[in-house]
Amino acid sequence: MNLEQKLQKLSDAFGVAGFEDEAREVLHGMVSPYVESCETDTLGNLTCSRGSGDAVMLDAHMDEVGFMVKWIEKDGFLRLTALGGWDDRILMAHRLTILTRSGEKVHGVIGSTPPHIQSDGDRDKVVPLDDLFVDIGARSRDEAEAFGVHIGDPATIHYPFLRLQEGYVTGKAFDDRAGCLVAAEALRILAKEKLPYKLVVNFAVHEEGGLRGAKAAAYRVAPKLALALEGTIGADMPGVPEAKQPVRLGHGPAITLADRSITVKPKLARFLEKIADENGISYQYKLPAYGSTDAGAIHLERGGILTGVVSVPCRYIHSPVSTLYLADLEATLDLVVAFLRRAGELL
Repeated sequence: MNLEQKLQKLSDAFGVAGFEDEAREVLHGMVSPYVESCETDTLGNLTCSRGSGDAVMLDAHMDEVGFMVKWIEKDGFLRLTALGGWDDRILMAHRLTILTRSGEKVHGVIGSTPPHIQSDGDRDKVVPLDDLFVDIGARSRDEAEAFGVHIGDPATIHYPFLRLQEGYVTGKAFDDRAGCLVAAEALRILAKEKLPYKLVVNFAVHEEGGLRGAKAAAYRVAPKLALALEGTIGADMPGVPEAKQPVRLGHGPAITLADRSITVKPKLARFLEKIADENGISYQYKLPAYGSTDAGAIHLERGGILTGVVSVPCRYIHSPVSTLYLADLEATLDLVVAFLRRAGELL
C-alpha cells in the first residue's frame, strides 16, 4: 500500500475515544513486522518497541472524537453525549455509525425539528447536541435494543475517505490518524537501522477529553525524550486572518513552541529546526497557544520529560471531513525520521 492507501485504512477505522479497538488492530498489523515487541496495556495503549538503552518515545493518539448513546426514547430515537470536542453547528443532518456490544455496526441519521414548523427565531439558532436525536429506523425502545443498540454504545459521524484532487484528500479522524501513520511509517523506514537508544512508539487511547492514555504510557515507558505527533488546526481559509491561522496547508510540518498544555523547551525546538534546515525540509510554527496534545501529559511524568510536538496540518479537524495535503504528510514523516536518526544527541 502507498501512503494514501494506508491513511485511508486508518481514517476509515472506527476508534472513538475509549473504544479504539479497530484502529489499534489496523496499527498493530502495520507496525508489527518492524518492531521487537508490541504490548496493549490496561487502558488500551498499543506500545511497540525495538532496540535497547534509554527510551525515546513517539506518541500519536488512535482515538477520534465521537459520541455515546445516553438515552433511548420510548419511540426508538436515540440521544447522544459527546466524547471529545464537537462544534454543535456542524452536527445536524449527518449519517452516524454506532458500534454495538456485539461488534456489529448500526447506522442512523442525526435529526432535529424540521425548519418548516419552527419559528423564525428558532430557525436561526444553533441546535445544541442535547436537543438533537438519532433516527435508526426503530419504532420503539424495544426495537432499538433488538437492533443491538444500548445506552453506552459509541458512535461517530463517518463519511468514507476520498481523494478530492491529486495529493489532496478528505476523511474522518485525521486528528490523529495522520500522526499515527507518521509514527508507523517511521518504524518501517528505520527498521534496519541501528539506533543508539530504545525506540518506543505509543499509539495512545483517549487523547480526546483528557490526554489519558499518554499519561499512563509515559509513566510506564519513562522515556528520556519524547515527541508527540499530531494532526493539527489548519485554518488557512476565507474569513480567518493570517495571524489567527494556527497552521497552513502546503507549508510542511508544524513545530509547536507552546500550546495550552506545554511550552516546549527551546533546546528541543531549536534542534527540530536545525534538523529540518539541514535536510532541506520546509516547516512552519504552530502559532501559540492553540489546542493541547499528549505532550502536555507526557512532559510532566517521571519528574519531567523533554518533550516536543510535530504536526501534520489538517483543515476541518473534529469533523467528519478533515482534509490534508499528502505532501505535508510526507514532509512531516521526513522530519520525524531525520529527528530519530539524530535523537541520540539529546540523551
